[in-house]
Amino acid sequence: MRTEMKQAVIVVGAGPVGLVTANLLVDDGISVCLVETCQDLPRDLRASTFHPPTLDMLERFGVVGRMIEQGLICPTWQFRDRNEGVVATFELARLSPDTGHPYRLQCEQWRLGEMLYARIKDNPLATVRFGTKAVGARQSADGVEIDVRLPDGGNETIRGSYLVGADGMGSVVRQAVGAQFDGITIPELFLTLSTTYDFRQSMPDLSNISYLSDPSEWYVLIRTAGFWRALFPVDASLDDKDVTSPERGERLLQGAVPRSQPYEVTHRTAYRVHERVASTYVKHRMAIAGDAAHVNNPLGGMGLNGGIHDAFNLAGKLIEVVRGAPLNTLERYSRQRRKVALDVVQQTALRNRSILNTQEPKARRAHYDELRGIVENPDKHRSYVMRTSMIQSLRDAEQVL
Repeated sequence: MRTEMKQAVIVVGAGPVGLVTANLLVDDGISVCLVETCQDLPRDLRASTFHPPTLDMLERFGVVGRMIEQGLICPTWQFRDRNEGVVATFELARLSPDTGHPYRLQCEQWRLGEMLYARIKDNPLATVRFGTKAVGARQSADGVEIDVRLPDGGNETIRGSYLVGADGMGSVVRQAVGAQFDGITIPELFLTLSTTYDFRQSMPDLSNISYLSDPSEWYVLIRTAGFWRALFPVDASLDDKDVTSPERGERLLQGAVPRSQPYEVTHRTAYRVHERVASTYVKHRMAIAGDAAHVNNPLGGMGLNGGIHDAFNLAGKLIEVVRGAPLNTLERYSRQRRKVALDVVQQTALRNRSILNTQEPKARRAHYDELRGIVENPDKHRSYVMRTSMIQSLRDAEQVL
């Protein structure tokens, strides 16, 4: 076993949250060791929605212009009834006084990852360790250590001053923090199918992001620069091969929009969905962010964006601590971002799912009437998109001491 020289901050996980954290620290002159299990940057196709305040934050890295070039601007999004059509269309232009990006951007998260990695890969303050799996972590009064497994099967201990876990739902760092991860598992799998078919041929008034409600089988349609992604709920008792079989995908897509030709599906993936929030995000010199701290269903695009907001909040406070602020400054990060996860991210995702699959006719009609009332009232409309775009949650979090 070898022991590597001490770094100021160790970041576990080279997804968008870990890379944002590393870039912020390096930009401020703080050395970082970034540890990633995969042999290369992860290319996770699940998340692709970037909200307005997230784009505002990312401007500092000089990447948003390229994200827009590679992605798709979405100025509206919809709730639809699968049979009746449009229920409510929400206009993000109403956010123009509050953001430089009054729209959602559809751009696969791995594209951002590659841009952020390119910024630091040759920086002498950044050490990036691919194929290096964190298997344990601990801390003392003056530092942290992580045990890692190397690509050749060997073991190593990396020492640092602070540790950030951006290592996903199975986070080793969260286990070291000792945080509970209570919550629920959604009682269905989510199956995502990418297809070249343009659903606007059948629904000309379709927004690029649309949630289609139905008491029997709701689904979501999201347009990206190159294809449409369709997300369906699927029986969780099925095995993975059955869930992602071409036959099932074809049945679901034909059930959504019947057509004489088969669908061309370029990618398919199924995953279990959880609603969980860690009991704390910080313990002394260790902190967690993104999926290591909170996971939720993807309806509303809150997970990726919330994780990036975590990274900006945490990195800002870490910089203060490295520069001499009290260590308990990090506790405010935990209080602020955990409140957002509980009050906004989780509740919005759960509410979206409830609207989509409510079966009782009166309840469905009440949901629809409420959404129509919001759209028709300018003040309510703006307030609603302030919340769903996550601008309001950032402002509310700043009030938490």
